[in-house]
Amino acid sequence: MPQPAPLVLVSSAMGIGSRYYRPLVEAFVARGWSARALPRRGFEPEGARASREHDWSYADEVAVIAGAVAAARAEAPDRPVILLGHSLGAQLAAGHQLNHPPADGLVSVGGCLPHHRDYPMAGLPLLIQAGVIIPVLTAIFGHLPKPAFGGPGARTQMREWARMALTGRTPFPADDLIRTPALVVALEGDRLAPEKPVRSFAARLFAPESVTVWRYGRADVPAGASNDHTGWARTPEPVVDRIVAWWATVENRFEEKAAPDTMRG
Repeated sequence: MPQPAPLVLVSSAMGIGSRYYRPLVEAFVARGWSARALPRRGFEPEGARASREHDWSYADEVAVIAGAVAAARAEAPDRPVILLGHSLGAQLAAGHQLNHPPADGLVSVGGCLPHHRDYPMAGLPLLIQAGVIIPVLTAIFGHLPKPAFGGPGARTQMREWARMALTGRTPFPADDLIRTPALVVALEGDRLAPEKPVRSFAARLFAPESVTVWRYGRADVPAGASNDHTGWARTPEPVVDRIVAWWATVENRFEEKAAPDTMRG
């Protein structure tokens, strides 16, 4: 018997609220799946912005994902749950998979570990951002104000991000590898998440047998669409089609593993 269509929980990029992903949610629904965009703390119309008094961390954001996955499981225990993390959201989704009961699958789009050594010119702009701008501004203002990258950003989370950029160490425990099925999407020409750090993210955090890397190249972009770091989510059909095809292969592998047991029965 085939599995129910999955539910996709979308964890958004830094500085982007959940409403931005409405076209992505609608694209999954058009293919018979379910999807929800999770709130991004500090960037929802009804929520408080980052400030000296209002602070949060990577762990706080990962806990939001854990609550959403648990609620989805309780709502429909037989339905597969897939996390789709975009940029920062992919880091958070990886942190969830490594430190909480995992979702059935993970998709990363434009996600990486932004270690400066994986970037062109040794990541000099990233070094300045992480080593100077973030520490100074968060000390002065108690948060990272606009127009700095990621602003208005929470003091603790942005400092954790900066340490990752400087050291390459994840801001969450990563004592094992992610062993649930995963699709890592590299966006050709993405300056925020170039292909080298994207592939390093896949190699460092995911079991080799569990992860598939897909390069969404310029030649794959249909007329009127985009593979830009953020623009892909406004014209998401090629990425959604790839995810649906990837999950079909995952289900086929599950069925092949179960077949011998069924035959013995």
